[in-house]
Amino acid sequence: MKDLDVLGVRVEMPTNQPIVLLRERDGDRYLPIWIGAAEAAAIAYAQQGVVPPRPLTHDLLVDVIAALGHTLTEVRIVELRDRVFHSALVFANGVQVSSRTSDAIALALRTGAPIRAGDALIDEAGITVADDEDDEVERFRAFLDQVSAEDFDQPGGPSGPDLPGEHRG
Repeated sequence: MKDLDVLGVRVEMPTNQPIVLLRERDGDRYLPIWIGAAEAAAIAYAQQGVVPPRPLTHDLLVDVIAALGHTLTEVRIVELRDRVFHSALVFANGVQVSSRTSDAIALALRTGAPIRAGDALIDEAGITVADDEDDEVERFRAFLDQVSAEDFDQPGGPSGPDLPGEHRG
C-alpha cells in the first residue's frame, strides 16, 4: 500500500465537476478522483481548518466514532470498478467499513488517518506528470492556495487550470 497526500480540490471546467487530487507520497503519480460538490466542500473545509458552528456530517461521524471509543487508523482506496473508486475505513480493532472514497478522504483529513492505495490501483488510475508539465502542477497548487471552501457553494464553483493527462475515475 502506498501513502497518498491530498493536494486539494478544484472544479474541472467546462463540466463544473469537482475533483480531489491525491499524490503518491514517495512517488510521482497522481490520483484524480471526481466527487460531488458537498464532498468537495467537506474536504476543503478540513484542509483549511474551518470549524463550523455546528458539526457537519463528517464532523458528526468523527464525534460518533470517538464517543463509541473507536479510532480510525487508515483509509484504503481499494478498488476502481465501473469508473467509481471504492474505499474502506479501517478501525483500530480491525473492523473495516465500506465507504465512498470522498467521504473516506473527508474523515481521514479530520482524524489525521493516513490515506492509502495499492500499487495496482495507482497503476490503473494514476497519472504521471511529465517534467515539462510541472508548471501545470504548480499552477494547480497556486490555485488551491487561492480557493476557499465557500467557492464550492456558488453556482459554477471556482475555475482553475486544467490538469494535464486527467483520467476519469
